[in-house]
Amino acid sequence: MTDKKDQLRGVDRLRNPWMNKGSTFTEEERDKYGLRGLLPPRVCSFDEQVERLTDIIGSYKAPINKYQVLEGVHASDESLYFELLVRNIDEYLPIVYTPTVGEACQKFSHIFRYARGLYVSAEDKGRVRQLVANVPHQDVDIIVVTDGQRILGLGDLGVNGMGIPIGKLALYTACAGVNPQKALPVCIDVGTNNEELLADPLYMGLRQHRVTGPAYDELIAEFVAAVRERWPHVVIQFEDFHNSHAYDLLDYWKDRIPCFNDDIQGTASVVVTGMFSAMRALKQKLSDQRILFLGAGSAATGIAHLIADAMVEEGDTREEALARIRLFDSKGLVTKKREAAISSAKMPFAGEDEPAVSLLEAVKEVKPTAIIGVSAQGGAFTEEVLREMAKLNDRPIIFALSNPTSKAECTAEEAYRYTDGRCLFACGSPFKPVEINSKTFVPRQGNNHYVFPGIGLGCIFTKCTRIPNEVFLVGAKTLADLVSEADLERGSLYPPLTEVRSIAAEIGAAVAEYLFDKGLATVERPADLKKAVRDFMWNPKNPHFIAE
Repeated sequence: MTDKKDQLRGVDRLRNPWMNKGSTFTEEERDKYGLRGLLPPRVCSFDEQVERLTDIIGSYKAPINKYQVLEGVHASDESLYFELLVRNIDEYLPIVYTPTVGEACQKFSHIFRYARGLYVSAEDKGRVRQLVANVPHQDVDIIVVTDGQRILGLGDLGVNGMGIPIGKLALYTACAGVNPQKALPVCIDVGTNNEELLADPLYMGLRQHRVTGPAYDELIAEFVAAVRERWPHVVIQFEDFHNSHAYDLLDYWKDRIPCFNDDIQGTASVVVTGMFSAMRALKQKLSDQRILFLGAGSAATGIAHLIADAMVEEGDTREEALARIRLFDSKGLVTKKREAAISSAKMPFAGEDEPAVSLLEAVKEVKPTAIIGVSAQGGAFTEEVLREMAKLNDRPIIFALSNPTSKAECTAEEAYRYTDGRCLFACGSPFKPVEINSKTFVPRQGNNHYVFPGIGLGCIFTKCTRIPNEVFLVGAKTLADLVSEADLERGSLYPPLTEVRSIAAEIGAAVAEYLFDKGLATVERPADLKKAVRDFMWNPKNPHFIAE
């Protein structure tokens, strides 16, 4: 019987990104697939194609232009696209994801050229199953879904937020070898409250304010039911949902299906990694620290709870752990002495501290050993705040994690300069090395891309039934163990990004081991788990295409 994929011929094959090989089709393949005359006559090597596209991308100065060229390759030849990412991960990851993807989302409706993924709108309620049936993927291992309401630090971008699931899934493949033919980006378009977008004649989403309440919940439930019916083992990653939905969705679905929220749990995992690395540098324990968060949304509380979990593992009671963590929100320090009501999500971290309206006042009140910024308030870690942290601590921990770069609470240079080169620093956006007092520091991003690809890989490999929160502590511990002493000496709390595929394989195997041990896997456990996970990873050079 002829394989269906071998029936794709001529221009149809050249226009299929899963089957197209461009100028590398061999003489035999050109005859077999009816390509003779449709390509320049010389057969090129894969390396030559990579070199050609690398030169083209390098000819553009603006990151958004590089993004557009890469997306063009993504739409025409997936193997070539992912080989470009794998070979140039340091250079291209900030292009296909933060910070450039933020600009790409803002301009999404203006630069749109290639349809990718699944769009489910509020107008599709009652027929989502039909939309899911239109997806060409015969099997899907992972879905990244957003409703576009809280894109990075940029807010409500509506359907323009689709750039985030597309970017996240590109990292799943480039970093963790998740088969791109089994990865589906999804945007749930329920409207937008962004008046600028509603007034934009080129905006491609629904021109209405956001649907909320039961109608919203019913649409999400219909979507989950439809994709689970077609792909029973699919992992669903909730991405960039507003706080008003993020926790409710996670709480409702986490014990029903294999799902997680990367903003809450993935962010928490990578930040806890940074804290573990900082503890190695300080030769201290997490339970010795006092931590102040700038920001009190889903990211902050998710990180705070996972840090508390780690403190409990070190011997603290839950109450002792929570007492070491404080939040600072738009109204100031979250304290029981505050006159305004405190939400249930923030209440566990409210202490008996005196109210503080400014961050500097809060630092003086709490006397933290670490400040963690997840506020999307660019420049919020002022010179005064950083100098106060340096006054309180020999080696203050400064995590400025908001992205894109314009939203970073401080730059790496500011953190090191105002702490006399003594701080332990991590960032959410990329910064160049900094020289202070004749020493060069190499700041690395405390970005989710270190952990979520490997965690997703482990969950996909095991076809797990659910994803407990402990999985994210497993990921943090595994990643922290991969930080070398040389990394710490350079001020790096994370390993080099060039090692990301090895990192993902290690995290994937550790997560898979946990899921097997807890009886949450639905496949047989292999004798050599690490080897099996590595063999499972998709490779652009040897893609093993399985599309039918």
